[in-house]
Amino acid sequence: MSTLADRSADVDVVLAVPAPAQPTGEVLAASAPIVRVGGAPVPIEVTAVGLRARIRAYVTLTKPRIVELLLVTTVPTMFLAARGLPNLGLMLVVVVGGALAAGAANAFNCYIDRDIDQLMGRTARRPLPAHTVSARNALVFGIVLTVVSLTMMAVFTNWFATALTAAAIAYYDLVYTMWLKRTTPQNTVWGGVCGALPVLIGWAAVTDSLSLRAWLLFAVVFLWQPPHFYALAIKFKDDYARAGIPMLPVVASLRRVGVETVIYSWLTVIATLALWPLGMTPLYGVTALVVGVMLLIEAHRLYGRARRGEPIKPMRLFHWSTTYLTLVFVAVAIDALIQ
Repeated sequence: MSTLADRSADVDVVLAVPAPAQPTGEVLAASAPIVRVGGAPVPIEVTAVGLRARIRAYVTLTKPRIVELLLVTTVPTMFLAARGLPNLGLMLVVVVGGALAAGAANAFNCYIDRDIDQLMGRTARRPLPAHTVSARNALVFGIVLTVVSLTMMAVFTNWFATALTAAAIAYYDLVYTMWLKRTTPQNTVWGGVCGALPVLIGWAAVTDSLSLRAWLLFAVVFLWQPPHFYALAIKFKDDYARAGIPMLPVVASLRRVGVETVIYSWLTVIATLALWPLGMTPLYGVTALVVGVMLLIEAHRLYGRARRGEPIKPMRLFHWSTTYLTLVFVAVAIDALIQ
């Protein structure tokens, strides 16, 4: 997840005076952005001059927290597909190749969304709106990561896993970022496809095929994403509205958002429990049941507050949903090992 900040005041982005040329490092844009919060200008410091700062900016383009979450689902899936400990070399390739592929997709996302990122308070400090990385360099960076990641997957895994990896990058940037995100409030739902594809990639890398258990794990991640990201969109709905992004909390009532949050939370828990009778031990089943009940409690709390017109407190659900997914997939890995 990207770093979050509570910005309740209106945020506008304007251009400051031209920034002075730097003697070393990457050439900066002719102007540096200022975020205006509540009428007071807050300059965004442009510091990508030295090597360390440049490296940090390029790492930021990959959105490493999102990459971490994707790997949390991919590695346990490989354990289950291998019915125990997978080949360590293969696992290393999938982890590194998958991280690079996710980083490539996120770098392209930053390139495509650079126009709206500068309008939202929580994204205005990203490398492109902050002018620490040029748009051209971000695009080239994404291309390089794509080539390296797909080459690794093709050489060391199989063509099926490689094709799924390429499809995940294409779906995230061409279908979600360029189309769904900007045109429909269902963007969060159908955008979940690319977030769930790493599960299939991990399974295919081990078996060169997909099974019912692989598709159920895909369903868990796919159905989990709406309640998780609805919570984030509620908190930053003013940001999304300012940028013209039709997230569901922007175009619908909070009560409607609460209803969909409850529905998708129930579907997530059902998909998780559906895996239990397919060769999983009680350790997995009890874990899925307990954390599932806790997820449902948080989802119903959010809906209840929306129905009563009380403060929503969406970040409770956001943070717990991350913990929920992590615990479910840790249970998947342990279950595969003990069998």
